[in-house]
Amino acid sequence: MVSIAVLNGPNLNLLGQREPEIYGATTLPDIEAMCRDTAHDLGLKLEFSQSNSEGALVDMIQSAAQHHAGLILNAAAYTHTSVALRDAVSAVSLPVIELHLSNVHAREEFRHRSWIAPVCVGVICGFGPQGYPLAIRAMAGHLGLAG
Repeated sequence: MVSIAVLNGPNLNLLGQREPEIYGATTLPDIEAMCRDTAHDLGLKLEFSQSNSEGALVDMIQSAAQHHAGLILNAAAYTHTSVALRDAVSAVSLPVIELHLSNVHAREEFRHRSWIAPVCVGVICGFGPQGYPLAIRAMAGHLGLAG
């Protein structure tokens, strides 16, 4: 069974209580359940994780390359600051989709620049929690597993 990983960065463990006017009321466990349902429907195995630590996310990206066919990365604020995450994505032979709950281009200027997007196969942003199933379906399509 083909496996993909979904990695979540800093503060996403606070979804549902953190800035609900931007991120909504859906929690990270709710999103994980949506992802598992979508992966199941597509016949995919799924690993879902979250860390507030940049170094741990680098380790997860490197590990994902050994165990998964694709990676969906919501690096959260690290998207706009982390050359280390960009280098990790560049270093692995793994298609990566960058994902954001909010439309980062409609927010503060500093969020308009992603260090990670140029080394990803695509970016999904602004669809809230529904962005996760979209990203899983997009990755399945990229891998030639779904239409």
